[in-house]
Amino acid sequence: MENMQYAEELVKEFLVFRGFTSTLQAFGRELGTDIGKGFQVDKILELIFSVYIPQFRAEDLIEVLSFFKQCFSSSSETLLISTLSKLEVSILRCYVVRAILSGRKDKVIEFFGMHGNDLLQRDQDWTYWFAIPYIKNPSLDPQFRIFFSQEWFNALHLSVRNFLSEMFNDTHILEQKSSDIPDLRIPAILKICSEKITVNRLKKDIRQLNLRLSELQALLEEKEAQLCRSRSYASSPLEASVGQKTSPTNSVTWTPLNGDHEADIIPPRVSHETCAPLRTPVSEQESPRTRNWVVTGPAEGAPKLASSKVTQSSSSKMEVRESGRINDPLEMIKDGFNIETSTEMQEEEEFPEVKLEFQETFLGHTSPISRCRFSASGNNIASASVDGTVRIWTYDSATPASRNATIYCGAEIMSLEWDCKSDRLLLIGTADGGIKAWNVDAKRVVCDLNTIEAFPSVLDLKCSPVEPIFVSAASSRGHGTSYMDKLGFANLTVWNMKTWKAMTVLPLGEDPPAITSLCFNHNGKILAAAATDGMIHMFDMSAGLQITGWPAHDSAISSILFGPDETSIFSLGIDGKASYSSTFFGIFEWSLQNQGKVLWSRNCSRFCNHENSGHCRHEMALDADGRRLLVTSGSVRAPIYQVRGHMNGVKTLPHSAAITTVDWHPTLPLFLTGSADHSVRVTSIS
Repeated sequence: MENMQYAEELVKEFLVFRGFTSTLQAFGRELGTDIGKGFQVDKILELIFSVYIPQFRAEDLIEVLSFFKQCFSSSSETLLISTLSKLEVSILRCYVVRAILSGRKDKVIEFFGMHGNDLLQRDQDWTYWFAIPYIKNPSLDPQFRIFFSQEWFNALHLSVRNFLSEMFNDTHILEQKSSDIPDLRIPAILKICSEKITVNRLKKDIRQLNLRLSELQALLEEKEAQLCRSRSYASSPLEASVGQKTSPTNSVTWTPLNGDHEADIIPPRVSHETCAPLRTPVSEQESPRTRNWVVTGPAEGAPKLASSKVTQSSSSKMEVRESGRINDPLEMIKDGFNIETSTEMQEEEEFPEVKLEFQETFLGHTSPISRCRFSASGNNIASASVDGTVRIWTYDSATPASRNATIYCGAEIMSLEWDCKSDRLLLIGTADGGIKAWNVDAKRVVCDLNTIEAFPSVLDLKCSPVEPIFVSAASSRGHGTSYMDKLGFANLTVWNMKTWKAMTVLPLGEDPPAITSLCFNHNGKILAAAATDGMIHMFDMSAGLQITGWPAHDSAISSILFGPDETSIFSLGIDGKASYSSTFFGIFEWSLQNQGKVLWSRNCSRFCNHENSGHCRHEMALDADGRRLLVTSGSVRAPIYQVRGHMNGVKTLPHSAAITTVDWHPTLPLFLTGSADHSVRVTSIS
């Protein structure tokens, strides 16, 4: 049976756990005999008729017959019991006949001496068989002649084959559809896999039903929002007429800009009392230390309208440029980006919802999620929360859960990084200058490093894809209220993963701004680092020197990634000067062959703005094909942009709070989203 090996592993695991080493050794030796032979009929027939009977191994023969009786007998099936008993009697008589033909009457006498009483109790027909060792020529005796014929032996062999074949075929069917046929005749331990398959099927049905429920709830929310807007629009003429009698500026606000006036139309607000969004509550009684899977539906607040400040900033920059005060080509690129994407911000409101294959939610954390990462194979997930807890888990119930673990670090987790070559090692960077190396096989911290005391915040960690080294980006403490303002100066240290000692510090100049994000190229020879002053630095790791760099953004860069073909690099950062009264988050794809050239860009201020970015550092992730870019969000939904595509993108199903961290599976169309609502979701898309 296909579940036999799995059951044997369970038995071995239990014996090791209880310390039954002697039993484990005996179990291993007996597995070598494998009297069940995996329920393969030909091997069982060979064992009975070519091994046990010719070699006169009566004890082994009776043991194997008892084994099959225990496996297949059922008190509710009289015909089955009768057939099995008749075959058992015939096989034992075949043993006696074979011993007589071989001149081993001593084996017959020994057989009856040990099992004669039991045979007589079950069948009185055995009485006259006790005389067979003493008959001079039993093959000519009328009572025994038939049993010495070749025809009888062939008929017995065929009968046993047919019976076992029928039984084992039924057992395979029963194993697959145990719910349809009640007379299951396999050991209980072998039913574990079948029950697990049934549970997984039921879970899949639940996911589909919950997904359908989510769709219906989203449709209901949409209809309620439309109803609210209709009511609001219906009452707006009356409100406008009343507003004109009291104040002519109630419905339109005029903002002076460079001596001119531009109208900023403020749309009517929808009352939250009359149009409260529906939510799918999550039970608060679920234990935070137990891995709980919950398939959730939509739970979002009212959508925010895109601000018109980008249009104003674009107009302002155009006027300044015409007056000859901007000559920087990079500023010209950004101006064009700002103008082109001012309309896009409105279009992003209409992003379609992503089409799901399945979605599962992990509720093991008790505070907002700071980081979550797939392992190198994608089988394991590490997620961290601001309370200093890291959990290792798997989204696939078929994957062994032996690596699941909870790690308490005692400080806020600021960075996570898996070893690029295997799922064995996880690096954890904290806000108190600690770097822990967790061995997932041994389930323990194998090394506990500390950065220089002046640089306590470990903002990012990156392992080389080739060499046994990793780089840490640490920062001193700054003064400010927002996330970026709290960061001071930068320190980039290269560590050896064999000796767990610092190898070198990469040069950044005097008092360099904090490095927020790192990424290696495919062969580990080039390291890219993004800084809070908007610079991208490129290092030659073999020489340990900076080889180039350029100003990619006006202000802090939150995240950088090499493109799929590594001829480009993506950056997510803040643009716009303070004098323009407008800043925005932008994504740029920079050419590495023609430095400074923008290949693709998006304005993501709709999701990443200063009001919703104070609590975290925004980040982005590319899928395995390099075609979809997932970005964190201050709202309950995250955008997935189509890189260099004609479509703007899609949006994820909502969490109930901001999305603080994201990651893509290394090979599959699966992505992770961690949220301030303490949850982590695994989403599969088509």
